[in-house]
Amino acid sequence: MTTDTRSRSVLAHPESGPVTGLRGRDRLLRFPGIRYGTAERFARPVSAARHTEPVDATRPGPVCPQLPSRLEPVYGPHIDEPPQSEDCLYLALTTPGLTGRRPVMVWVHGGGYLTGGGTLPQHDGGRLAADGDVVVVSVNYRLGALGFLAHEGISEGNLGLYDQILALEWVRDNIAAFGGDPANVTLFGQSAGATSALALLSIPRARRLVRRVIAQSAPALSRLPTRDEAFAAGPYFAEAAGGDLLTLPVQGILDAQALTEQWNTASPSRPGTVSFRPALMDPFPDAETRERTFRSAPVPDLVIGYTSREGGAFVVGAPTPVPEETVTAMSRTTFVEPAHEIARQVLDAGGAAFVYEFGWAPAEGGFGAVHGIEVPFLLGTRESWAGSPVLGTTDWATVEAHGRTLRQSWAHFAWHGSPGTPELGWARWDGEEGSVRRIGE
Repeated sequence: MTTDTRSRSVLAHPESGPVTGLRGRDRLLRFPGIRYGTAERFARPVSAARHTEPVDATRPGPVCPQLPSRLEPVYGPHIDEPPQSEDCLYLALTTPGLTGRRPVMVWVHGGGYLTGGGTLPQHDGGRLAADGDVVVVSVNYRLGALGFLAHEGISEGNLGLYDQILALEWVRDNIAAFGGDPANVTLFGQSAGATSALALLSIPRARRLVRRVIAQSAPALSRLPTRDEAFAAGPYFAEAAGGDLLTLPVQGILDAQALTEQWNTASPSRPGTVSFRPALMDPFPDAETRERTFRSAPVPDLVIGYTSREGGAFVVGAPTPVPEETVTAMSRTTFVEPAHEIARQVLDAGGAAFVYEFGWAPAEGGFGAVHGIEVPFLLGTRESWAGSPVLGTTDWATVEAHGRTLRQSWAHFAWHGSPGTPELGWARWDGEEGSVRRIGE
């Protein structure tokens, strides 16, 4: 390691080639713009070319082109986000030091496979790295049609999953140069990121790269489209695009994506008009193969959970009030019951599962303990979450007080295979509601 005291620059030497990062005032080392791959439009990703000269990784890598999030009224708009570009296969890495063998925590962001990015400031891993003495890696992957269109002769689909697998392979090959242990990787994500993490467990190429998983508010895998449904959506998208999909400007891709989403919303029974997300096809296997792979030894350690009012995030701004019993029912069927089923599968396979419910809600303002409310407690900075509606009028000191315990719990799981803190561990889930860990209530 070499450090320039004037610019606080730090040079790391991974197998992929030397990269320059920055040492912050918190003494953490950040490399927010490391390229892990490249990809032509609608093609599988390939590893980034090795290089011998230092590459500047001090600026956040671009995120995939995207439209505004439908949950922007809940979380607020992205603040100081990096630029958008199809050339988006970058990751952000934060580490306490370049030596040692710390657990590695790889974050897969949510956003319905349509929005978000691992290099956004809301996903900065500094607080988690500091409180848990872990290496945090946040991954960008292709979104929307660019990542999940399935159309004959154009795109095979599931490209965003291939991106995530390639990022995990980069971690395996390079993380030792950042003080991380490639044999101790915890994959964690929220919403679409949590579903991705669970999907990756059933893909042999990815399964061998992950030791532990934390799935925060994962919708049921059974809700993903079949291969036929995914490919049937392709013609709708192509018609909406009205041009050569391989050369169409990015805005044309996004406009066609929006039209396809509108068709899906207006006609949910229309065959094939599914949202752009992973489909039950290569590399994601069928249910029988998934179950066989999931049960193969060693069984992964798993933390899985949900918030107390998941569905509340999806009714903010609804044209008419939505009854609370409807919100509760949606929360249970979409998030709670699937979490219990996945945990039960781990138990049946002889593994350890820990189930939680995150119930913190702001005293004033906000929308209750809705989908995604725990993310500011784990990741991001005071500046990136300033004014976020989901936190209401809560001051940052309160977020930090609750967040430190949560971050230590997640890091303890990465270190030892059980969540909690050194002073207070969690009981394993036994299949009963009474063993669900209540957090923040």
